Amino acid sequence: MGRRALGRKFGWLWAAYAVSAYGSGLGFGALPLIAVLVLHAGPAEVSALSAVGPAVGALIAVPLAPWVEFRRKRPVMIAMDLARFAAMATIPLAYALGRLGFVQLLLVSAVVAAARIAFGAASGAYLKALVRPDDLLVANARFESTNWSSIAIGPPLGGAAIGLFGPVTTVVADALSYLLSALGITAIRGREEAPRPTGTSPLRAGALLDGWRHILGDPALRALYFNNMLVSGLIMATEPVLAVLMLRRLEFPPWQYGLAFAAPCLGGLIGSRLAPRVVARDGRQRVFRVVGTLRAVWLIGLAFVRPGVLGLVTVMAVELAIIVNMSLYTPVLATYRLERTPHHLVARTLTAWSIGQQASIAVLTALGGLLAAATGPRTALAVAGLLILATPLLLPRRDRTARPEAERSLSPS
Repeated sequence: MGRRALGRKFGWLWAAYAVSAYGSGLGFGALPLIAVLVLHAGPAEVSALSAVGPAVGALIAVPLAPWVEFRRKRPVMIAMDLARFAAMATIPLAYALGRLGFVQLLLVSAVVAAARIAFGAASGAYLKALVRPDDLLVANARFESTNWSSIAIGPPLGGAAIGLFGPVTTVVADALSYLLSALGITAIRGREEAPRPTGTSPLRAGALLDGWRHILGDPALRALYFNNMLVSGLIMATEPVLAVLMLRRLEFPPWQYGLAFAAPCLGGLIGSRLAPRVVARDGRQRVFRVVGTLRAVWLIGLAFVRPGVLGLVTVMAVELAIIVNMSLYTPVLATYRLERTPHHLVARTLTAWSIGQQASIAVLTALGGLLAAATGPRTALAVAGLLILATPLLLPRRDRTARPEAERSLSPS
């Protein structure tokens, strides 16, 4: 099932995604690293760069959603790739001229975050129109597999490249990957059908909120939305806290810290490849209940990390268990979300989903940092691990099969 051909157009789309994903993998954490190494930024500035830029990007993405919805999706994806290329390219240029500043890093972070959300919304809508409904899960599983492999391979190579060629090397690679992605999407031939005109402005207040209205009006999507926000936010909130615990308190060398996160990402290849088979065997609702629960039970283990080899193995085992289950769960969720969303709402729904997840990560990461500063990193990790154990209660308990779009769609805006 996972090996069947999905057509030349999907091949180009997948190739474009892969180039961009591996470029982002190489550039993972590049902006905070440049802030520290080049601008000598302190912890407060680095935290602001990690939180404020993406938060501003999410706000920019709100009015972009209806704009994306009512346009052909391929030109939108190309435009968002070119916007990210242009924004990232300003960093090595300013660095070469000796004009690089912290405000510029914040602006680039915001532009890239907004363009990423808009690109994801457009690509999701385009994918739904590009492949048959029966192939959506296979397509999403391939994207998920590519994503995790890029995270496993990219950051270690990026760290080595920075050591050899300087702090902006990976930013250049990341920028070029967006340009190559735009070229790959341009290579997709064939006329894309334009969205039907609705006679109303895409920037009216109702159009801006239609994505959230659709999610909150669908009981299954609503439950999955809030579950995903909390799970993603709590998992991501542990990363900076764990970094402080491992690098400062337990004095792990940086290469071991990097290995602890890079090696388990290979588990993403396992989970994503298993997704179509597991759904075919056990059904989607069972995946939501069982795998959705298994994502949450391992995080508490990070509170018990100790120095030395045993501690390193503990982190890697916990991360591997989380990633295998997340990579199995995510393409199933992405497919279900597309199936339950009518065509004229896909871009706005995916944008609302991304904004909610990004906001949750920002808020919970900030709260986790405050808690760690007040009580210590182990306490913050334990609290996150205990809170995430309650998230399976939000998963849908009944079998809510997809209804025909005519029965569940909102009126076009």
